Amino acid sequence: MKYERVYIDAVECALPDEIVTSDELESRLAPLYDRLRLPYGRIELMTGVLERGLWARGALPGDQSVKTVDKLLRTAGVPREKIGAFVHASVCRDYQEPATACDVHRRLGLPDECFIFDASNACLGLLTGALLVANMIELGQIEAGIVVGTETSRALMETTIQELNANESLTRKTIKDAFASLTIGSGSAAILLINEKTTRTGNRLLGGVVRSNTQGSALCRSQVDVTAGGRSDGQTMKTDSEALLHVGVELAAQAYDEFPRLFGLGGNELDAVFCHQVGKAHQKLLFDTLQLDVSKNFATLPYLGNTGSVALPTAAALGIESGFAQPGAKLGFFGIGSGVNVTLMAIDWQTTLASADPTPPEVLRRFLALNTPNA
Repeated sequence: MKYERVYIDAVECALPDEIVTSDELESRLAPLYDRLRLPYGRIELMTGVLERGLWARGALPGDQSVKTVDKLLRTAGVPREKIGAFVHASVCRDYQEPATACDVHRRLGLPDECFIFDASNACLGLLTGALLVANMIELGQIEAGIVVGTETSRALMETTIQELNANESLTRKTIKDAFASLTIGSGSAAILLINEKTTRTGNRLLGGVVRSNTQGSALCRSQVDVTAGGRSDGQTMKTDSEALLHVGVELAAQAYDEFPRLFGLGGNELDAVFCHQVGKAHQKLLFDTLQLDVSKNFATLPYLGNTGSVALPTAAALGIESGFAQPGAKLGFFGIGSGVNVTLMAIDWQTTLASADPTPPEVLRRFLALNTPNA
C-alpha cells in the first residue's frame, strides 16, 4: 500500500522508573536455577537483555496512555479538535470492555466525533493501528489520528517466576517455552498521523507492506486471567522462540522484497531502521537475511527488554529524539508479531519537532552509546 496524503508528525514514548535487572530476576528464580543447575547470567547471555522496567503496581495501561498522548499532542502542537480517530493498540488493556480507547479518549478531552476503538494484533498492534488511521486520512475521512499503547509486564513476570519455581517437574528442555517471558518489559508509545494540509513536518509515510503465515499461529500464545474490575490474577505466555524467529524473518524478507518496487528503496538505501526488539539472535538473523547494515538499527532491547507492541515506536521515538535519524533520512519501521504477521513501513523523514517533555539526557546518551559502533 502507498500513501500520498499521510504524514507522521510525531512519535513519543514514556519509560517506567522501576527497573529490574536480569541478575535480580535470576536471583528470584534461585529455586529453579539451583534445582536444574542452570548457570546464572543466562538471560543476558542468550538474549542481550540486561534490565527491563515496570510501571507502578496496580496502574492500568490507560493511566499511562493518557500521559503519553498528552505529551504527543503538546509536542506536535495539534489542537485536540482535529483528531478524527483514536486507537488504543497495545496487548494490555484496562478491561475486557469497553475499549480502553474510550476511557483514555474521555480523559484527554478528544472530540465526540472521533472514531474510537481498540486494535489487537500482538506486537504489531500500534503499526496495525497506524495503517488503519493512515487509510482514513488517505481517503479524506479524517484530518488526523492517534495510535497509542501501553504494555505492562509485571503480571507476566511475577506469574512466570512463581510457576517456574513451583513446578518441580520442569526440565532444562521444558522451561524453554517460558524463557521469552523473562525478557518482557513495560513501556508506552504514541504516534500522530496527519494529512498534507495540517502537517508541520513534511514527514511523509510512503506506505507499508504486510505479510502473514498463520500456520505459525500457535508459536506464541499468552493468556490472562481477569477478575471482576479488569484486574489480572496472572498472565502466562508460551513461546517457541526459535521457530517464531525463523518464520518471522522469512516473512520480513518477503515483505522487504517489495520495497524497491513500491518505494524505490532497495539494498541499503534506508538510512535508519527501527525494529521490534526481541533478542540479539533475532536482530542478527533479520539484518543478515535482509542484507542490511546492522549499524542502521537502533537498539533498545538491552535496557528495555521486549516491550511488545510499543517496542518499535519507542525505539523510533528515542532514535529520532537522539538524532540517530537525521532530517532527510529514509526510515524503515520493521515489525514482526506472533500470529505470524509482519508489517514493514517506509517514511521520508524531514523534520523533528522538539519534544514537549524531553527524555533525560543521560537516558539518551545510554541509547546513543549502545547504538554507536565499537562503543
